Amino acid sequence: MTAISFQSISKSYAQSKGPKGSTFLAVDNVSLDIEEGEFFGLLGPNGAGKTTMISMLAGLSRPTSGRVKVLGSDVQIDFAQARRKLGVVPQELVFDPFFNVREALRIQSGYFGVRNNDAWIDELLESLGLSDKANANMRQLSGGMKRRVLVAQALVHKPPVIVLDEPTAGVDVELRQTLWQFIARLNKEGHTVLLTTHYLEEAEALCGRIAMLKTGRIVALDKTSDLLKAASSNVLRFKLDSELPVALAAKARITGRIVQFPAHDALEVEQYLAAVREAGLVAQDIEIRKADLEDVFLDVMTQNKDSVHADGARNPS
Repeated sequence: MTAISFQSISKSYAQSKGPKGSTFLAVDNVSLDIEEGEFFGLLGPNGAGKTTMISMLAGLSRPTSGRVKVLGSDVQIDFAQARRKLGVVPQELVFDPFFNVREALRIQSGYFGVRNNDAWIDELLESLGLSDKANANMRQLSGGMKRRVLVAQALVHKPPVIVLDEPTAGVDVELRQTLWQFIARLNKEGHTVLLTTHYLEEAEALCGRIAMLKTGRIVALDKTSDLLKAASSNVLRFKLDSELPVALAAKARITGRIVQFPAHDALEVEQYLAAVREAGLVAQDIEIRKADLEDVFLDVMTQNKDSVHADGARNPS
């Protein structure tokens, strides 16, 4: 069975600025099926429509057109049934300041009609490193600990479909590792996982299939391995203590001192290095690596032509 189905979904909002009656199209006729047991990544720049799609999936926002289903239950027609099948970890740190961690999880269980699940709550606390915080008031927790509680709340009713919207944004490495170990275990046990993240190395390591959004439309959809195989080049990487000439910099990806160029072959590598030498610069720590998901993502986002993807879908970029 299909775990999550977006069927020709669009979402528009009235704009406060501009001509009267003008609208902003946040999601533009997106169709996407995620199968049971998948670990699926939904990627895109800020404003691409990822959180809007998750809001519609969770029933927090109505689509302007189209339908959303969770394991066959229509989110609008049968909201209660669809919501029981879904566990959502939101971006925002939303919490009730009047309860401790264990109380918050018991109350969350009650929303789904789940009782006497202390054994599962204990397992969540242990798996997410919250055991020693079980009796701490939510107000006393650090941001990272509050994020862990949000994950536990999303999982407290054992939903078959788990949605993680930027779950590791701004949190420490320890939480990221703890979270991914636990979520990967749940995925192996059969839970479907939908992840949005700006940490592309996480998506590359975890997701079996990925969709990329741009301005509310799907511009790439394929297995992660196939997206990486389709990358057109290797990457020449080195460090510089000075700035590249403007014409050369326009072809590069620059992060601080690190400069990266797409390089199809040895000749292109030598041409880039020769151009650097001719500019009177010295490249340090030179290496050539395989293209990663970040390279693929940036390539897809900068394309300005129609692309035909491996699944046969034609999506304008």
